[in-house]
Amino acid sequence: MTTTQPYYYGTGRRKTSIARVRVVTGTGNIVVNGKPYTDVFGRLALQMLITQPLRLTNTSGKFNVIVKVAGGGVSGQAGAIRHGISRALVRADETLKPTLRKAGLLTRDPRMKERKKYGLKRARKAPQYTKR
Repeated sequence: MTTTQPYYYGTGRRKTSIARVRVVTGTGNIVVNGKPYTDVFGRLALQMLITQPLRLTNTSGKFNVIVKVAGGGVSGQAGAIRHGISRALVRADETLKPTLRKAGLLTRDPRMKERKKYGLKRARKAPQYTKR
């Protein structure tokens, strides 16, 4: 979906998901990969997570959000979209930065899946110890 009016861009990341977010002045529609975000994210908790930056800054009816997201699962993608929307809103209006920074929405969540080690079943789970 292309837009002819000016837009503000933000990249959001979480776990292995990357979201490319465009914020355009509009009525408050959020489109993820060409579909409404309520269709892509069925869980209400994830929908609330995505709209959190817009609700926090009272801009939910002022901007349309167009998102392309790839990688990871639904939870990581929702977190990446939230991060991208926050960054795009700061580009649109610099006065929103302290509000979003205080809520921790501009900081990229550094937690990643720990790698599996040899001799173990998962990252830390070891096989059962036998004495004899």
